Amino acid sequence: MQNRRQWMKLATAAIAALWLGAATLPTPAEAAEKLTVFAAASLKDALDAANAAWAKENGKEAVASYAASGALAKQIENAAPADIFISADPDWMDYVAKKNLIKADSRTNLLGNRIVLVAEKDKAKPVEIKQGFDLAGLLGDGKLAMGEPKSVPAGKYAMAALDKLGVWTSVETKVAGAESVRAALALVSRGEAPYGIVYQTDATADKGVAIVGTFPADSHPPIIYPVAILAESKNPDAAAYLDFLKSDKAAGFFTAQGFTVLK
Repeated sequence: MQNRRQWMKLATAAIAALWLGAATLPTPAEAAEKLTVFAAASLKDALDAANAAWAKENGKEAVASYAASGALAKQIENAAPADIFISADPDWMDYVAKKNLIKADSRTNLLGNRIVLVAEKDKAKPVEIKQGFDLAGLLGDGKLAMGEPKSVPAGKYAMAALDKLGVWTSVETKVAGAESVRAALALVSRGEAPYGIVYQTDATADKGVAIVGTFPADSHPPIIYPVAILAESKNPDAAAYLDFLKSDKAAGFFTAQGFTVLK
């Protein structure tokens, strides 16, 4: 009888422990993985706002990692864990697509942008950007801040525009190629370069610079930001998040920063 009573006490304690453990386990929603977004550096302000709205609406968190599109593409190639990739140009999206690293049917063109010439705000004067304009003379002994032309989309667009306008060869040796468009912007904002070429949206986000000229749209390839779900993503919220980015609800966050929403 004594043994039976002890066994009953142990059983009751075990059942209570199981119930307590069940009560403290996270619900399926709580256990859901955070959604990880690899996004071009130029998207930071707009996407941070969109992600905050997504979290408020769905109670789920989307965490963005920002860098140059090329750097992100290489990370994806090296199996970095992520769910969504937003590139600042089609080339780097093509790069990961050719390696079967995205879900091809999820790919879409999300946003458009423009490139502009910026100067430190206190020293800004309008510049007429046209065929053969004297950018080298404007720079003097200073540097032209822009994304690294071989790897950063903003830098590739800038080089294409300068080449089309017949200016590239006169400034090529003056270029300070930065690892991302935000890094190029910072060089101008801190007064380390008299001029820089960045996206219009980045110039809008930095109060330390002013736009002094806008490059003609036909001077460079169309600036397109494609987005896709990565092939290795197992996150059940990835498709819904992508739909959110393409929705009218998210559009306002992008247009507020100067992006064009592509439909």
